[in-house]
Amino acid sequence: MEKNTRKIEPGTPTPDPKYHLEITADGPYLVYGNPPLQQEIFVLNKEQIPWEYAKGHKYPTDNEPTALCRCGQSKNHPYCDGSHHHADWDPTLTAGNIPLLENADLYDGPRVQLADNTEYCVHARFCMARGTVWQLTEDSDNTEAHDLAVHESMYCPSGRLKLWDKEEEKFYEPPLKPALGLIEDPQEECSGPLWVKGGIPVNGPNGTEYEQRNRVTLCRCGASANKPYCDGTHVTVHFQDHLPLSTELEEKMK
Repeated sequence: MEKNTRKIEPGTPTPDPKYHLEITADGPYLVYGNPPLQQEIFVLNKEQIPWEYAKGHKYPTDNEPTALCRCGQSKNHPYCDGSHHHADWDPTLTAGNIPLLENADLYDGPRVQLADNTEYCVHARFCMARGTVWQLTEDSDNTEAHDLAVHESMYCPSGRLKLWDKEEEKFYEPPLKPALGLIEDPQEECSGPLWVKGGIPVNGPNGTEYEQRNRVTLCRCGASANKPYCDGTHVTVHFQDHLPLSTELEEKMK
C-alpha cells in the first residue's frame, strides 16, 4: 500500500475536514462532505478569448458519498451510472505525485515571477485573454500589464499558472471556497474537467494522498494521459456531458 505525507501547495486554504474526494481504481470519483457542485462556463471577452466564468446549473451532492463519472461515458452526467464497467477506457492513474511548483518553469518580471507547469494545462486560454501572461509578466513594471497578469494567472482553473508577488513575497491565489465545478467550454463545443476548489483533499487508491491545492482540475472525459489530472484532451476528443446551459447563459455566450 502506497503511503505518503500529504504535501500542501503555498496559498492553499485549509477546508473543513468533512470534505474530501476519493478516486476509485477503475471507477468514479467519490465525493464526501456534500460540497456544492455547479457548472462553470467560459465567457469570452471582445477578443473572443475566455475572460471570466458564468455560473450554470447546480447539481446535488446529497449522497454520501456522491459518485461522479470519471470514464466520460455515463448517460447520467455528472453522476456515475456504472458505464465504466463496459466502457473502452484506461482508468490507470499515471500522474506522478510531485508538487506542481517543483517542476514548474519560472518566468521573471520586474514586479512578479510566473511559475508555469505545462503538465497541468487544460487549454482554458485565460492566459491569452489580453496579451499572454508570459509577456505581461515581463512587462509587469507597467500597472496595466501587472494587473492583467494577475487576472490571467488566477483565472487558470488548474493552477498551472501561479504568480509570485516579489514585493509582498506571496502567491496570488483566488479566494475559493470548497466547491466542485463542471467546466463547460461553448467556444470549443466541449465539456471540460471537474474543477476541485478551495483545498479539498484528493486521494487515490492504495493510500495515495495527492498534493493539496487551491485549484485542481481532474479528468472527466476519461481520455487524459495524465490521470487523475486533466491534460486538455477533452478538447481534442470533443467530450460532451450533454448537460444543458440555461437560456440566459446561452444568450450571453453569443
